[in-house]
Amino acid sequence: MRAGVFDSGVGGLSVLKSLINAKLFDDIIYYGDTARVPYGVKDKQTIVRFSLEALDFFAPHHIDILIVACNTVSAYALAEMQAKSKIPIVGVIEPGVLAVQNKLSNTDSQILIIATRATINSGEYEMRLRKIGFWNLKSLATGLFVPIVEEGLLEGAIVEDIFEYYFSSLSNPPKAIILGCTHFPLIAPALDKYFKHQSILIHSGEAIVEYLESRLHLTSGDSLKSLQFYASDNPAMLTKIAQKWLS
Repeated sequence: MRAGVFDSGVGGLSVLKSLINAKLFDDIIYYGDTARVPYGVKDKQTIVRFSLEALDFFAPHHIDILIVACNTVSAYALAEMQAKSKIPIVGVIEPGVLAVQNKLSNTDSQILIIATRATINSGEYEMRLRKIGFWNLKSLATGLFVPIVEEGLLEGAIVEDIFEYYFSSLSNPPKAIILGCTHFPLIAPALDKYFKHQSILIHSGEAIVEYLESRLHLTSGDSLKSLQFYASDNPAMLTKIAQKWLS
């Protein structure tokens, strides 16, 4: 089975790593729209247009399923992509909510949602979580995380300063943190350290594998046979970060 993985940049590598480890696919094609990252600061019409163009990119590759490894696209353009496609297209928000439901038995648990401005403004996570009984929610747009990951800055003083900028007002570590952007798992070790290992980090890669196994009934098979990377700009940088993250 051949899968496509699409993200606005390198963030989808966090999903890709989980897919590779789960051995659900024989072949994977990764496409990062690095020329136009980040999507999270753009309006809906632009996000939809870019996403449909990405769908056109995958057409000659004859994939069997497309994983949209971008929360912003999942929030704003998933329905349009699904309407245009004859193959299954799976986003990351629904799997992320499912992961919360599976990991937290207490619906009063405090949950922090961090994501791009566009994903936060969409209200998708809040709406879906409230439908299943989770109301103790705080949402925070942490858009600076995207460019630091794109630059390959995954730890160190700069990252810690940005954490302090966003999180210093929090009185206590939340019970769970939804990493509502696929870039964010790449800085998950640093986040875990900042919150003193007291918060459950829920990220799209782990959630999407669980979703594919439980909802689409995909099962583990042999190791990956083929992995191809494509980018709309600076593919060498994408490949370099991929080698670091996937090793």
